[in-house]
Amino acid sequence: MPHDTSLISTIVGALVLAFVFGAVAQRLRISPLVGYLLAGVAVGPFTPGFVADQHLALQLAEIGVILLMFGVGLHFSLKDLLSVKAIAVPGAVVQIAVATLLGMGLAWLMGWGVGGGLVFGLALSVASTVVLLRALQERRLIESEQGRIAVGWLIVEDLAMVLALVLLPAVADSLGGTSPGTGAAATFLDDADLLTTLAVTLGKVIAFVALMLVVGRRVIPWVMQWVAHTGSRELFRLAVLAIALGVAYGSALLFGVSFALGAFFAGMVLSESPLAHRAAEETLPLRDAFAVLFFVSVGMLVDPKIVIEHPLPLLGTIVVVLVGKSLAAYAIVRLFGHERITALTISASLAQIGEFSFILATLGVDLDLMPAMGRDLILAAAIVSIVTNPFFFIALDRFGPRLAGVRSAPAAATPTRQIPITAQAGHTVLVGYGRVGRLVGEGLKAAGVPLLVIEDADDAVEALRASDIEVVDANAALPEALAAANIAGARRLILAIPDGIEAGSVLKKARTLNPDIEIIARAHSDAEVEHLRRGGAEFIIMGEREVARGMLAHLVPEAAATGLSALSSTGLFDPPRGAIEAALEADESEAAAGSDAGGAPGDPPAAPSEKPRQEAVAGPPA
Repeated sequence: MPHDTSLISTIVGALVLAFVFGAVAQRLRISPLVGYLLAGVAVGPFTPGFVADQHLALQLAEIGVILLMFGVGLHFSLKDLLSVKAIAVPGAVVQIAVATLLGMGLAWLMGWGVGGGLVFGLALSVASTVVLLRALQERRLIESEQGRIAVGWLIVEDLAMVLALVLLPAVADSLGGTSPGTGAAATFLDDADLLTTLAVTLGKVIAFVALMLVVGRRVIPWVMQWVAHTGSRELFRLAVLAIALGVAYGSALLFGVSFALGAFFAGMVLSESPLAHRAAEETLPLRDAFAVLFFVSVGMLVDPKIVIEHPLPLLGTIVVVLVGKSLAAYAIVRLFGHERITALTISASLAQIGEFSFILATLGVDLDLMPAMGRDLILAAAIVSIVTNPFFFIALDRFGPRLAGVRSAPAAATPTRQIPITAQAGHTVLVGYGRVGRLVGEGLKAAGVPLLVIEDADDAVEALRASDIEVVDANAALPEALAAANIAGARRLILAIPDGIEAGSVLKKARTLNPDIEIIARAHSDAEVEHLRRGGAEFIIMGEREVARGMLAHLVPEAAATGLSALSSTGLFDPPRGAIEAALEADESEAAAGSDAGGAPGDPPAAPSEKPRQEAVAGPPA
């Protein structure tokens, strides 16, 4: 069997070099995206050594775009999308128009015709789906007001580019180019006039949306429920991928919409199912891997010689993307009455270009509307804008509150306009309200323990508010979420989220804000236990060991009578040193003080395997 195939060599070369360059970038404390892009330059046709297949790399990158937009759709509902239509539709249209005019002006200075300027301007007007969504996801903004506006804006841009891709071949002759003689475009257009082409394109888009909202909303959740009832995790994962990729490909093939738009609607339809969260988890590893291939594919397209041969046109192109688009977006959002911080977030999100820009540039060159130099300028501007975009968000994180007019408040209080700060003190903060967190929260509420929950899932937030439990609607990894929960004044922090690494990040931030807070966490492996212990967690519970403890307690009754030492000798339970003893001492002192959370003084004591753990979590505040 041959081992040198273009597909395998492209995937292996791209991922290996992306890992190496990304690790170096991380070590140098810059964004790994820079490393991924440089890896693409290294395997591209313009540098010596191994050359990956560009066409295959671009197709693999499309899978990353599909999975990314599917994941975003899983966190969206139709109501979320319609809630931002008043700003997303006119805002995106006006911003595209402004950026296109700026691009046409720059093209005119370079001596190009109207057709070349139009294609050049359109390519500079549309933001990259992958870059925008990764920036929002890293800052947990997808489900915020800024995130909803940005995604709605992105959808409108996507639709506008679909129309542009269909209409450009129809008007190429009148703009000074050549009509397509062969291929899909020629077959589609035939002798149809411009109005007919426009009507057919809009009709297809409307038909696709109607089909997804009427039929897809019933069929897709039903299929996922049926697969879930089979009990096969492998089949469930396959069903998620089949729906994401199948709907995206089918929508492009049958209705002419983009892969990204089809995947987004598939995710949005599935978001109404209770299985949406599990579906998002199943696509996460593949999504991240293929998203990396997207950045590698961008780097492969760039010819570094453009920097030397055309420095001034390149500088002008970069200014249009980074400055012109950002200022236009900022002004539009402010005109619609939104806060400065929202306008700044949207403008930073759009200060880059990506995949649609490459497609438009290639089409413009093929139609003889734009010179090849224009494509090279667009590609070089794309890699510069992608590299610099994270710095826009770094600046926004640092100076955003000041620019938004929040000057007198201390740093920890900057989220007060969006995340109210609790008035509680000496309370318990519970992070995560999933299967474990819900049980813990219900137990604490029943015991009368002052409680606050940090959770960002919409359904969980609604359930908490319905249960009259105070909730901070944000991701716990954000410093402002911990400030709003008053970690500095809390007595206890319970990390019920399943990801031990993410919990460790929250743990370190909380320990910095409150060195004396008691921290309780869950883990799924010895490595996570050690990670959390080094971070300062006093009490760590590993689910697998607790299952084994429960089985032993049932099968070997004397295990409960001999206490924790017998179980510890088997390696099934390894609590932090002194944690159990401290919890028992606290229980005794609180019982003596008349505490009512752990049972009356005359109640029989719980088994040692259960009582310390329960009281360490649910004991009342002193």
